[in-house]
Amino acid sequence: MKRTIFSTPVVSHIIKILCHFSLKARGWQLQGQPPTAPKYVLIAVPHTSNWDFPLSLAMAFIYGFEMMWMGKDSLFTGWRGPIMRWMGGIPITRSSSNNVVEQTIEKFNTSDRLVIAIPPEGTRSKVTAWKTGFYYIALGAKIPIALAFIDYTKKTGGFLSTFHPTGDAEKDIAHIRACYSGIDGKYPDQCIVH
Repeated sequence: MKRTIFSTPVVSHIIKILCHFSLKARGWQLQGQPPTAPKYVLIAVPHTSNWDFPLSLAMAFIYGFEMMWMGKDSLFTGWRGPIMRWMGGIPITRSSSNNVVEQTIEKFNTSDRLVIAIPPEGTRSKVTAWKTGFYYIALGAKIPIALAFIDYTKKTGGFLSTFHPTGDAEKDIAHIRACYSGIDGKYPDQCIVH
């Protein structure tokens, strides 16, 4: 795997220190622990603001794992491309969701260690249902789903638990969504679950 912001010598150490002091100065606290498995899908819920991204990166630095993330391919055009990839970005074309699931499963199957963050809402805007790609990636790659969160009201973030898909998508996703009850994004009115 190519070098990212998490694996760049010296830079990653300095950023980790800055993230720690920045979150502490703003009153944020971390709760829970990431999975010990070398490969997993990390769902980041709720996703209502652009601020979710830097907060998630900061928390990944403090927890000490390399977090990859998926973004629309337009973010990776021109001069931004190398920067976005260095920050852990993986470009995707939203028009071919099945292909994205299959390609991501293949990426997990050919990697020794890999964590990919996927917001089930798929957007910062208000939605009525989660996209299910994260679930089918975990199921197809036979890896767990880490239930990560950012709660702006309580100024806490981290991990709720680790979930292993059973194959009953409807039941499993309902269970996962219920875990996020009472957690508020930056804009609570845009959250599916409260």
